[in-house]
Amino acid sequence: MGLENKILVKLKSAGFRLNDKWLVQGVSLQVEKGKIVTLIGPNGSGKSTTAKIALGIYKKIDGEVEKYTNKIGYVPQKISIDWTLPLRVKDFMSLTENLEDKTINEALSLTGVIHLKDKNLGDLSGGEFQRVLLSRAISKKPELLVLDEPVQGVDFTGEIALYELIKKISEDLNCGILLISHDLHTVMSATDHVVCLNGHVCCSGSPIDVAKNREYKALFGEQASQTLSIYEHKHDHIHTSEGKIKKN
Repeated sequence: MGLENKILVKLKSAGFRLNDKWLVQGVSLQVEKGKIVTLIGPNGSGKSTTAKIALGIYKKIDGEVEKYTNKIGYVPQKISIDWTLPLRVKDFMSLTENLEDKTINEALSLTGVIHLKDKNLGDLSGGEFQRVLLSRAISKKPELLVLDEPVQGVDFTGEIALYELIKKISEDLNCGILLISHDLHTVMSATDHVVCLNGHVCCSGSPIDVAKNREYKALFGEQASQTLSIYEHKHDHIHTSEGKIKKN
């Protein structure tokens, strides 16, 4: 397979402005099958904007976007739900399109929440709800998965478990993932390539290379860089959906 066939989306000097203000500018990156690319940066740095450029949500952009797949799953940063509605997980899965029961079961099983199928959304924990959102996004077996802050509302142990689940999804479905995170050290074990944004690309590369970069240190501080270096380790265990540690 040639390189071009592995690339799912490519941004070339892409940017977007709103009301004569650049939200992000000059971003170049690519997401390949089976790889996880993580966007990090402070609030307002253009992470969500970059993801929406890649998705094709923003049309009038600067630069270029090349997409090589239409099979895309998306978990947005914010989703509006009336929590008073008695909406079960299986109903939520089929809210916008009809899914076969087998498809729903497969997606919920992959994210470890098949036991929640008949539970009301309002009764889920933060981590459980994020897993259901992931299930919905992967139900059609996308080639490209875009995840905007997929661990929000989850405690630290739950974050690690979710990032390891995202890595597993990438491997099981052989899909490329564009992931937005507020914190680099928690995605260390799950990401292949990091792009650090602050209205533009400050630096990019492997997680450890980015952590050593002076522009990363300027944004997040020397302590964040040291913490990341300490966190880097080889996993001989996995974190379950309940946050427990289990040896491989």
